[in-house]
Amino acid sequence: MSNNCFHCLESVPVGFTATVKIDGRPEPMCCIGCQTVAETIVAQGMTDYYKFRTVRAGKVEQLVPEQLKLVESYDNPDIQEEFISQTNDVSEVLLTVEGITCAACAWLIEKQLLNMPAVKRVDVNTSTNRAMIQWHKDALPLSEIIKSLLEIGYNAYPFQADLEASQKQQTAKAYIRRLGVAGLMTMQVMMFAFAMYFGMFSGMEENFEQYFRWISLVLASPVILYSALPFLTNAINGLKAKQLNMDLPVSLAIFGAYGASCYATIMAVGEVYFESICMFTFLLLLGKYLEFRARLKASEFTANLQKLLPLTARTLNVQGNEHIIAAKKLKLDDRVLIKPGETIPADGIVCAGATTVDESMMTGEHQPVDKYVEHQVFAGTVNHDGVIEIRINKVGQNTLLNQIIKLQHSALATRPKLVEITDKVAQWFVACLLIFASITAIGWYQIDPEHAFWITISVLVATCPCALSLAIPTALTCAVATLTRKGILIKQAHVLETLPQLTRVAFDKTGTLTQGRFTLDAVDILDNAYSKADILSLAAQLESYSEHPIATAFSEFTPQQRSLSNIKVQPGLGITGEDQKYHYAIGKSGWFDTKKTNAQATFYVDKQPIAHFYFVDEVKQNATELVASLKSQGLSCHMLTGDASNAGQKIAKKLNLDSFITGCLPQDKQQHVDNWSKQGEIVAMVGDGVNDSPVFNSAHLSIAMETGADISKNTADVVLLNSDLAAISHLLTVSKNTRRIIKQNLTISLIYNGSILPLAAMGLVAPWMAVIGMSASSIIVISNSLRLLKL
Repeated sequence: MSNNCFHCLESVPVGFTATVKIDGRPEPMCCIGCQTVAETIVAQGMTDYYKFRTVRAGKVEQLVPEQLKLVESYDNPDIQEEFISQTNDVSEVLLTVEGITCAACAWLIEKQLLNMPAVKRVDVNTSTNRAMIQWHKDALPLSEIIKSLLEIGYNAYPFQADLEASQKQQTAKAYIRRLGVAGLMTMQVMMFAFAMYFGMFSGMEENFEQYFRWISLVLASPVILYSALPFLTNAINGLKAKQLNMDLPVSLAIFGAYGASCYATIMAVGEVYFESICMFTFLLLLGKYLEFRARLKASEFTANLQKLLPLTARTLNVQGNEHIIAAKKLKLDDRVLIKPGETIPADGIVCAGATTVDESMMTGEHQPVDKYVEHQVFAGTVNHDGVIEIRINKVGQNTLLNQIIKLQHSALATRPKLVEITDKVAQWFVACLLIFASITAIGWYQIDPEHAFWITISVLVATCPCALSLAIPTALTCAVATLTRKGILIKQAHVLETLPQLTRVAFDKTGTLTQGRFTLDAVDILDNAYSKADILSLAAQLESYSEHPIATAFSEFTPQQRSLSNIKVQPGLGITGEDQKYHYAIGKSGWFDTKKTNAQATFYVDKQPIAHFYFVDEVKQNATELVASLKSQGLSCHMLTGDASNAGQKIAKKLNLDSFITGCLPQDKQQHVDNWSKQGEIVAMVGDGVNDSPVFNSAHLSIAMETGADISKNTADVVLLNSDLAAISHLLTVSKNTRRIIKQNLTISLIYNGSILPLAAMGLVAPWMAVIGMSASSIIVISNSLRLLKL
C-alpha cells in the first residue's frame, strides 16, 4: 500500500492506519480531516473527482472555534447586506474559494452544492477561484453552504468587490516576475548562442561548445519551467476538461523545442535552440501582458465605480451631535450629514436642506441635479454646494451603485450565442491546426529534416487563433463599459446582438414619451353630494399607494385620514379600497361603466362615477428627435398606452408615430407585441410602468426608465439611469459600432491566420516572427475594440 495519502498525496504519519474504500479499494489517509472529506466524496457518489483532478487536493484543516464563529457570523442579516443580493425569494452570493486548481475542482464543488435542495445554481470560475451561488436563504443558512464546501476540502468566504483591484495588481506583478525571469535569462542564453555561432567559424573546441550548451540548458530551464509554465498548465487543464484551448499549440511548441534541445545537449548530438525558445517565451509573455493591460483598461469603469465610495460617514444622533464612523457600518434609517464637496456614502432620502448633486458617474449627465427634502440621493454621487441631512434607506448590495456593478458583471459573465459559436470555431481551428502541423512535420522531414522541427513550431505558433477568441469578448466588454459610463445599464448579454436587428420600436406614453409629471388641469364633478375638496382628498389617499405617474398629481392635496382596508393596486386599471360604508376606486375611465369620456382618470364610489380628472403632461424634450432618428434608420415607431383619453392621439400626431393604440390593458400590449413577432418583426418595447412588465417578457428587447416602477426595471433588458430618450440613440449607435468592430476583428483574425498558415508551412516564417505575428494580431484586435471606449 502506498505511504502517501490518497486524498492530499502527503505522507501518512507512522502508526496512522485510517483508510477509505474508493472504487472498491481501501486507500490510505493521512489524518481524520482527509478521511472525513474522502468519505463525504464517496457517500455523495462523486469519486470521479479523483479520476479527473490534475493536481493534489489541499490539506484539509478542521475549523477551530474562532473560525466557526466567523463562518456563523455570515448568517447575520446586517453583515449579509454587504455581500448578498436578493431577487424575489432567491439570494445570490459570490464566494472566494481557496484550493480551486482545475476543472475537476469546479465539478466537485458544483456537484456538492447542487445536492442541497435549497441551492438553485452554482457557477464556479476556476481562473478567479470564485463561485457564484443562488439559493433560498430562508431554507438554508450561508454558513451551512460554507461548511459543506469545507467537508470536501475547500475553504470559502464572501468575496468583496473592493478586493478586485488588489487581485488584478497581483496578476500584473506575476506577469512582471515571469517577464523579468524570461528577459534576463534570454539575454544570457543569447550571449552563449552567439559564442557558439561565431565559434563555428573560428574552430571552437568541442568541449567548449558542449560546456556552453550545458550552461544554456541551466539558464533556459527557469524560463521554461517558471515563465512558460502557465501555458502548459492551462493546456493540460483544457485537455482534462476535453477542451482544445489556445495554449495547447503554444505549449507543444515551447516544451517540444525544450525537450529536443535537452536531448541534443545530453546526448551531444544535433542542434540546440535554447535562445530561440527563451526569446519565444519572452515575446509571448510580453504579448499576453499587453493583452492583460488592454483588458484591464476595458474593465476599469466598474473598478472606478467601487472606488467612488467614501471610507467614512458623518452620522447624527438624536441630539444632533456628529459622529464619524466607517461608511460600511451605516445602517438603515441612520441620519447622515453631507457637507459641500463630500461624497454621499449610501443611498438615502434628503430629510433636511437643499443642494445640487453630481450624478454623472451613474447617468453620464454632467449637469448638476437639484435635490430637496424627500428627494432620493445615491451612494458615490458628489454633493455640490449645500449642506443636507439624509436618512439612509439602502445599504450594502441594495444600493444603486452596487446593483450597477453586479448587473454589469452579470451581463459580461453571460455568454452571447455569437461568443459560444466563435469559441467552438476556435477549438475546431486548434484541432485542424494540430493536424496540419503534423502533416507539415511529416512533409518537411522528407524534404529537409534539419529545418522540419522549427518549421512545424512556426506553424503551431503563428496560426494559434488567439485573435479569433478575443475578437468578440473584448468588443462586448468595451461596449458595456461605454454604455454604463453613459448611464445605460445592460442587464442581458443578448442586447448588443439584438439591437442592430430591430425593425419596430413600441413606446409606452406616460413617463416614457412624456415627462410623467402630471398636473391636475380640471375636475368634472358628476355627483353634487361630494365637494371638490372631499373628492381630491379621498383620491389623494388612494393614490398614495400607487407608483403610477398620475399619482404625483395628487401629492399637493392633503389625504383624508379615513381607515381604508383591502387596498388593491390593479395594473392597467387603478386602485381600490373600502371603509365600513363605501367601496372607493380611482383609475381608468370606463372601469366600472361603459360611458365614453376623454377623461384620463375617474373617481368611483360603490362603482359609480363621481368625478372625472383631466391632466396635463408635456412631451419629453428629446422624444421628437429620437423618433425622427429611429425612422431615418428604417425602424417603425408605435405607441401602446393604457390612457384611453385623446392625449395619446395628440402625442402620436405631434411625434409623427406610425401608429398608436390607446386604452391598452397589460395583456393587450403583450398581445400586440406577440402579433408583431409572429409577422417576423423584431420588436423593442420602451416603458416604465407596472403595466409594462408583462409586455417586456414578450418583446425581443425591453428598455425601462430608471424613474419607473421597480418591477419594470427588474424585468427589462436595459435600464436608462438618466431616463433620457436620447440614450436610446446612443445605445443604437454603440450597438452598430460594436457589430462593425466585431466584424473587423473577425476579418483581421481570419485574414491573418489564412495568410500566415501557408507562409509558415513553406518555411518562410521563422519562430520569432511567428511569435511577433501572433501577438501583434491579438493586440491589434484588442486595440480596435478599445475604440468603443471613446464613443
